[in-house]
Amino acid sequence: MGDETTTVVGAGISGVACARALRAAGVPVRVVDRGRRPGGRMGGRTLAGRPVDLGASYLTASPGSPFEAVVADWVRRGLAAPWTDTFAVAGPDGLERTTTGPLRFGTPGGLRTLVVDLARELDVEQERAVTTVTAGPAVDAEPVGAVVLAMPDPQAARLLAPGAPVARALDPGSWQPALAVALGWPARQWPADLHGAFVHDHPVLEWVADDGDRRGDGAPVLVAHTTAAFAARHLDDPGAAGPQVAGAVRRMLGIAEEPAWTHVHRWSHARPTAPREAPFALDGGIGLCGDGWSAPSKVEGAWRSGDALGSALAAALR
Repeated sequence: MGDETTTVVGAGISGVACARALRAAGVPVRVVDRGRRPGGRMGGRTLAGRPVDLGASYLTASPGSPFEAVVADWVRRGLAAPWTDTFAVAGPDGLERTTTGPLRFGTPGGLRTLVVDLARELDVEQERAVTTVTAGPAVDAEPVGAVVLAMPDPQAARLLAPGAPVARALDPGSWQPALAVALGWPARQWPADLHGAFVHDHPVLEWVADDGDRRGDGAPVLVAHTTAAFAARHLDDPGAAGPQVAGAVRRMLGIAEEPAWTHVHRWSHARPTAPREAPFALDGGIGLCGDGWSAPSKVEGAWRSGDALGSALAAALR
């Protein structure tokens, strides 16, 4: 990697945003990631012949923010599209009302395509598992100019050697799991204007998204995200939770038929319980960024965290 190269570990949107800021400032940078493709928790799977988002459900952009310009460019090039500002609200007994909020954006090809787009000019090495980050700094005992860990705190804590100053900023116990369950039917059996539903006081469900609606192809696919407590009980065998989640979705939306297919994805570290207001941490040439920083925890916050750390690290390395 070379002594002057900054290594970003994690090719989600925060890591890629950090690497882009470093590259724009003239800092040699390389991104490594243990997965097969960029995306992180903006990833998904191809199911029944089409992409399905299983991580982040959508993105928003604060008016006048730098991220708004990034999203506008994606929309101009057809990578993202306005989705909706209205969702349903549901409880244990079913749909209750609707609520409005900021405009949400979806993606025809899946949210992962946005991260892939940001990474197109970067040096990214996939399927590269890092085991240790030490003071110096060094990645797996190889000296580098600086290191960025763009990932949830529990994963960063496993990589950092004991005694690394920046480790004091981590809070590994603050992250919650979730299961994302994709459900496909032969035809749509729920209201056309559902878009998605925030679910409260439910033992299984926290959020349900109409994947065909947000993708723009009308496919009869829903994606349900479970509560942290339900996910915690099924982390060892997530697939076994599929029928319970399908039953809960059917009861909530009044769907008579069983889904034709189901896919369960486990997120062991889905979201932080209390994302920090600070945008990042940087100490001893080792930086931390991601959606656990730059509250609230969402796609824009993750991008903002990585972009801010990249700029700060570039200034520190000059």
